[in-house]
Amino acid sequence: MTTENPTLEWKWFIEWASYYEGHMHGIKRIFYVGKTKYQHVEIIETYVYGKCLVLDGKIQSSQADEWIYHESLVHPVMITHPKPKKVAVLGGGEGATLREVLRYPSVERVVMVDIDEEVIKLCKKYLPEWHQGSFDDPRVELVIEDARRYLQKANESFDVIIIDLTDPVPGSPSVLLYTKEFYQIVRERLTNDGLMVTQATNASIPKFKNYLIIYNTLKHVFPIVRPYYVYVPSFISAWGFVIASKKYDPIAITENQIREKLSKLRGNLKFYDEQVHRKLFILPKYIKEAMKRIKDIATDEKPVYLPV
Repeated sequence: MTTENPTLEWKWFIEWASYYEGHMHGIKRIFYVGKTKYQHVEIIETYVYGKCLVLDGKIQSSQADEWIYHESLVHPVMITHPKPKKVAVLGGGEGATLREVLRYPSVERVVMVDIDEEVIKLCKKYLPEWHQGSFDDPRVELVIEDARRYLQKANESFDVIIIDLTDPVPGSPSVLLYTKEFYQIVRERLTNDGLMVTQATNASIPKFKNYLIIYNTLKHVFPIVRPYYVYVPSFISAWGFVIASKKYDPIAITENQIREKLSKLRGNLKFYDEQVHRKLFILPKYIKEAMKRIKDIATDEKPVYLPV
């Protein structure tokens, strides 16, 4: 096997999936390494996935495939709402979630709430391929605050709330943003026909239990809840999402309706279309069988924790 640079000067980043499993990435370039008030930050370039944002040792997104994650997070929920005008994005420091939301001509206002201003500044500087100037769009209001605290005191409602937060690992400020009590706050901040979507952690064997706990938790709060997933190569796993809705069902929208709505978006998508929409909601048998067994929910007193 030959390599571009087969020398002992190679540096390696190991992303630990658990105490017993890790994935190695050859580092081509280091842009930034440091620690904010909330998390350890690395922005690196790998040989396989290009630039990567790494928070607390976990790849959050990579240049090679961030669009798979962000298009899957944003478009199923946005397409399902007839005409989303006001959107809240919780987290999403890279600005790529904003980028996808702003494609919709119906959108008049987007409030992005993130607790870590330093990460946003770093992403603005080092990851322009992600945000593509989205932070400067006049429709965007950037709020530096804890997402739960913001929603508790907010005096406006949103058509869509998109939750793009870090995983709920022990010690993370995100832990209480995956609980029944938090989702009740989210529901109160939605319009009468509003929807929300959250990233819902790993959906691969054997790590999908927390994905189903998040799904179960949302079922205790919303009348319509639909889990879905997509494979993200840089995560080396299937990744889960859950849409929760007061009125509209994402699996009820037709392919013709999706195709028509997509034709009106600004710019071109790389991954999502009407056929992908259908495929995202087709769950594998192991998840459907597990849904019959796993009934746990996450609460403030007993939150869900992603293993570290």
